[in-house]
Amino acid sequence: MIDVHVNEAQRVGVSVKQVERAVREALSSEGIEEGEISVTFLSDARIQELNQQYLDHDFPTDVLSFALHDEGEPILGDVYIGADHALRQASELGLPLEEEVARLAIHGALHVLGYQHPEGEGREDSELFRKQEIILRRIRRSVR
Repeated sequence: MIDVHVNEAQRVGVSVKQVERAVREALSSEGIEEGEISVTFLSDARIQELNQQYLDHDFPTDVLSFALHDEGEPILGDVYIGADHALRQASELGLPLEEEVARLAIHGALHVLGYQHPEGEGREDSELFRKQEIILRRIRRSVR
């Protein structure tokens, strides 16, 4: 069984069920049938604090992920989505907020599973980004 906990979704006004679905789809696409992931929406100030504390980056970001399980154990992780950042990104990219939040939830879940990507150039060509977009397309198709 996969447990997904969504906290502070009202910060961006998105459906908890939609965020849960995005995370479940990311995990099931990798054959994960057991685990627990928490998704929490944070302000710019709070996600910047975490980014500084854990990654030594002194700026707000869109998503941070922490895998809390050891190899061979059921998946356990925390995903933090920068609510303010997500709102800005959706607006700047001309995307529905729900789509951008689903993308970030998927992205975070894939990081919890161990996927990484380079910073800067080549980021969008990484395996993580390719998988993220495939999963997002699958979700969007099933909603129509």
